[in-house]
Amino acid sequence: MAIIDQALLENAEAIARQAGEAIMTVYAREFSVEEKEDKSPLTEADKAANEIIVKGLNALPHGIPVLSEEDEAGFTGVDNDGRYWLVDPLDGTKEFIKRNGEFTVNIALIEQGKPVLGVVIAPALGTAYLAAQGLGAVKVDDNGQRHEIQVAGKPAAGTSWRVVGSRSHPSPDLAAWLDQLDAHEMVPMGSSLKLCAIAEGEADVYPRLGPTCLWDTAAAHAVVEQAGGRVETLEGTPLSYATPAEKLNPHFVVWGG
Repeated sequence: MAIIDQALLENAEAIARQAGEAIMTVYAREFSVEEKEDKSPLTEADKAANEIIVKGLNALPHGIPVLSEEDEAGFTGVDNDGRYWLVDPLDGTKEFIKRNGEFTVNIALIEQGKPVLGVVIAPALGTAYLAAQGLGAVKVDDNGQRHEIQVAGKPAAGTSWRVVGSRSHPSPDLAAWLDQLDAHEMVPMGSSLKLCAIAEGEADVYPRLGPTCLWDTAAAHAVVEQAGGRVETLEGTPLSYATPAEKLNPHFVVWGG
């Protein structure tokens, strides 16, 4: 049964924006930081955004299960159509704590292991990236204007590759991978905005040779694909979300051409 349409994308966007507003309320004042079992940080903003998103998605008529980073225990499993919502209420908590604005709200719809709808809201930057299968990909700028986006394609001969990388997670394997690339320049960035930079043609490739979880990538993965790019493992197969029990992604590369 096909459920992906403009209305569903708009519903997911509205829920993500509500979560973004809650995050910014916390961002505007002092806040405490906890440490989760895996040593990653957790703030009031993560919790508030999670509550809004889970409640909002569960209120939609389709009854699709929700897997959120902040509520793994509440996930009931993939439904009979191979669908589930995959959510990171606050991606880039370290960037949030640093107050550099490079954090996002990520909501993705997974179907048969593929991200078929994605919403990425960057509330501090006032921008958003939206995509759904058959609907293409758009960027909403800080004036509320919507622009269709597409990847830049492979760099022309003689020009440098624009390589986007993490601000908070440098990888020792990255240098070896970059040695095999032609001339390049690094573009540091936080959260899922790295994938969105590929989608809108502001960067050419993003090699991720460090740990990430399914919810870190799924929403922006949908945006990249609908903008004409690819998100692949080092073996060249599409990054899959078919087994949510295995929450860690393999190493991957995002290509803009």
